[in-house]
Amino acid sequence: MTINIAVLGSTKGTDMQAIIDSIERDELDAKISIVISNKENAYILERARKHGIEAIYIDNKGKEREDFDREMADKIDKRDVDLILLIGFMRILSGWFCDHYDNKIVNIHPSLVPAFEGGMDLNVHEEVLKRGCKVSGCTLHFVTGEVDRGPIIMQKPVVVDNDETPDSLKDKVQRAEQECFIEAIRKFSEGKIILDNGMVKIL
Repeated sequence: MTINIAVLGSTKGTDMQAIIDSIERDELDAKISIVISNKENAYILERARKHGIEAIYIDNKGKEREDFDREMADKIDKRDVDLILLIGFMRILSGWFCDHYDNKIVNIHPSLVPAFEGGMDLNVHEEVLKRGCKVSGCTLHFVTGEVDRGPIIMQKPVVVDNDETPDSLKDKVQRAEQECFIEAIRKFSEGKIILDNGMVKIL
């Protein structure tokens, strides 16, 4: 089954590029139909346009969280989307949005949750190094009303070297993130990701 995807992002969209490349190499039975950003100059929008994907900027300034989310939903619902990927999306979604797309929203978090829940981007890697962790990684999970607390789909660990910096760790973790996204999208398209009593089973 071809998985129809929407992407929400606020940054560069590096992970999305890996997904696009896999789709274009016919390695994934998937299609990205729309990319939405709350940042007008986010490079994720440019990446989308370069590959013929509809790219939409929605201004969130001065709007209530749910009002902004309903604007996004209006665009998404017109495209019969199966899966919504959060890729560097620097906003917390409203309860309404999470309920509207129950079990359809997937986020990647740059740590092995429950460790370092709630942090974002480089801050997470800085905290990992401050704590002296020997292993970090990423977690792909369904999105619920509780930040970073949704059912875990998969995790990938990375080794933290002695000379690691936040930037070098971010690069390592991003490669793991891309592997997670691609593997999960493949499993979704094959119907092999099942939610059972709040726990994910991969067949």
